[in-house]
Amino acid sequence: MSSPRFLLGFLLFIACLLNLISVNSDGKQTALFVFGDSVYDPGNNNYLNISIQDKAVYWPYGETFFGFPTGRFCDGRIIPDFIAMDAKLPLWKPYLEPGSQQFTNGANFAASGAGVLPETNPGLINLRLQLSFFKKVASQLRQELGEEEGKKMLMEAVYLFSIGGNDITYFAGNYPNATESEQEQFLQVVIGNLTEVIKEIYEMGGRKLAFQNVGPMGCLPLAKQVNGISGDECVESLSEMARQLNNALLKAAQVLENQLEGFKYSVFDYYTSLYDIIKNPSKYGFQVADVACCGYGSNNASHCGIEPYYVCNNPSEYVFFDGAHPCESANILFAELLWNGEPEITKPYNMKQLFELDSDYPSGTLYSIMNRGQTGGSLINFPTL
Repeated sequence: MSSPRFLLGFLLFIACLLNLISVNSDGKQTALFVFGDSVYDPGNNNYLNISIQDKAVYWPYGETFFGFPTGRFCDGRIIPDFIAMDAKLPLWKPYLEPGSQQFTNGANFAASGAGVLPETNPGLINLRLQLSFFKKVASQLRQELGEEEGKKMLMEAVYLFSIGGNDITYFAGNYPNATESEQEQFLQVVIGNLTEVIKEIYEMGGRKLAFQNVGPMGCLPLAKQVNGISGDECVESLSEMARQLNNALLKAAQVLENQLEGFKYSVFDYYTSLYDIIKNPSKYGFQVADVACCGYGSNNASHCGIEPYYVCNNPSEYVFFDGAHPCESANILFAELLWNGEPEITKPYNMKQLFELDSDYPSGTLYSIMNRGQTGGSLINFPTL
């Protein structure tokens, strides 16, 4: 990497930040809080003492847009970056980045390897730990803005999630002989714990929540490489678990809408969108869908940036930059569907509609107040098989 290219990328990044901030300063913006895994991680893992394989801190990550690695598992911008741009918010800084930060625009807590359950990749930033970060931010905002204004801001904010894929990978790797009923039980535990987090955010004022569901796990280049599958085939057992989890997520969101006064949600069908691109890449302007742009192995799907590895000349021709994460050119398409998608792909609201919705102060609290003993930070545990 030449120093002029690095400097050019750095200056472009700063200019983009300043431009977005200036747009945002003209009027009051709705805040966005992001929770999730590596698909949404802006670089939080950079600040953990963990394996370098769980960080995207080396070239060629970031080469397309930033000109240097930012910690995003992509050649450029990730989906939350484009959503922030649509909402006239600044590009994301990692929540864990040292130094003082202002959170009136929101915060991104997502981290690579994160699961809903703490036993998924121990030592990384699971969803409940991300929730604890959000609670600190919410407390800071109430202190800075005043109790009433802080509560109002949290109520008007949008909360965006993309998580669950690592939980599936954890279960499949640790319980390869699990029965269908045991798989179903595990997925219900995942959804149960995700629901508890959602309820806590609701009790703190959150009313507008968006979810990107889990993609076709068995069709990722890394999954195919690990399982020795090539061509159009996928690891059906992984994709089936993803479909089941996605169905459970949608049902849970519908139940919460009936239980919680003022609760509004959006579910983006990332699974169907990514699957269609994988099966019909040329339809969307891509040439390669089963092999990653950067990596090593039969599908070029592991160790991107860690020698030995190969990197393609034009990432925009590839659906995947590394073995599990889309290129920026694909993220642009997904972000557009999340922001502006029709009901068959993003329902019942898209992100743009969520941002435009007004949240009224509720006349009551949780509809399910009788079940309060099951909320407030409890962890639903999965029994040992």
